[in-house]
Amino acid sequence: MIASLQKKFILISAISIFVVFSGIFLLLVFFSNQQLDRTMDTLADAISASDGVFPEFDPSQHSRPFPYDDIINEETRFSTRFFTVWVDEQGRITHINIDSVSSIAEEQVEDYARAALSENTQRGWVSDYRYRVVETGSGSTLVFVNGTMNRSMSGRLLLTAFLVLLCSACLILALIVVISKRVVRPVAESYDKQKQFITDANHELKTPLTLILSNLDIVETDVGKNEWLDDIRSESERMGLLINQMVTLCRMDESDAPLALADVDLSVVLGDTVSEFEPLAAERQKKLNSVIEPGVHCRGDEALLRRLAAILLDNAVKYCDAGGEIRVNLHARRHPVLTVENTYAEVDDLELDRLFDRFYRADKARTFTGSFGIGLSIAQSIARKHKGSLTAYKKDGAIGFKAELKEH
Repeated sequence: MIASLQKKFILISAISIFVVFSGIFLLLVFFSNQQLDRTMDTLADAISASDGVFPEFDPSQHSRPFPYDDIINEETRFSTRFFTVWVDEQGRITHINIDSVSSIAEEQVEDYARAALSENTQRGWVSDYRYRVVETGSGSTLVFVNGTMNRSMSGRLLLTAFLVLLCSACLILALIVVISKRVVRPVAESYDKQKQFITDANHELKTPLTLILSNLDIVETDVGKNEWLDDIRSESERMGLLINQMVTLCRMDESDAPLALADVDLSVVLGDTVSEFEPLAAERQKKLNSVIEPGVHCRGDEALLRRLAAILLDNAVKYCDAGGEIRVNLHARRHPVLTVENTYAEVDDLELDRLFDRFYRADKARTFTGSFGIGLSIAQSIARKHKGSLTAYKKDGAIGFKAELKEH
């Protein structure tokens, strides 16, 4: 149990780190792209405002607030690669200016211009060029600014940020793995004390219970049976049953407790269990129907698997509505699957996530029905011992339990 808790702590921490660092990286990508677009748009706006040529730098005209005050300076015109296309009102290209770029032919310029016009947007990207479309009285002016260098710098910065975040995440996760034992240590100590308490209580309580039952036998021999002695015997036996179930549950939680593994015919096990509960169900006027697929096998502990089936059937018989129906099904998919359902009028009021809590009873008054609220916890522990699971579900006025058993 403690090892499982430690693994869950590490897993939750790893997922949290992944989510947070992924969010940080995505924000960096978003703002980096926004900054890149704004930088390129600033250059395109300056060129389009100067009739398709790069304007002469005038410091008095470029007192922009951060982050644009460093975009345009005396050297910007020599490092900016761009070309301009003029088109008439019919969309025909009338003039091209490629004096500031040498790596593109006029045919490509025409293709880029047509692609930009087909987008029907004022700004956008065509290949490595950021464009701006400006409407004029005689048509449109298209300015294309090369963003290869800016994209390359942005990509390198993002790669650096990704590597830094990745290394940081790995370092943090390694530290979490190292300190995880220390984190769960208080829980482990509390759990060990709880197990020791249950073991000690078992030894301390069994002796007086044995004496009480022995003295009852002696008293009954002298005075005969009566309702008060019967009550004492009933409550003593109930307490003995509770102690045994608590010890069983404590032992089930010990992950290192070995199982008597063997090939188990679950079809036979469940068939025997159903046969045992049929008279009880009939006595309480409840229908017990079963569909058991033959030849369903599982490698596990036969005694524990029989107990799992008995707990589920006992629970179904106890809580099935008067005149209701209990349905048992066993079939094999990738793994054996056992389902036990029973009609229950108040199923909508049940808290399914609490049914496996120890000592939990749906009956708030906690009237005694022969159950302590431990059985389902034991059944779930048995399923987990067999690397499987036990879950509860609601279905058309009925409650069901589904046990999936994986082979060792």
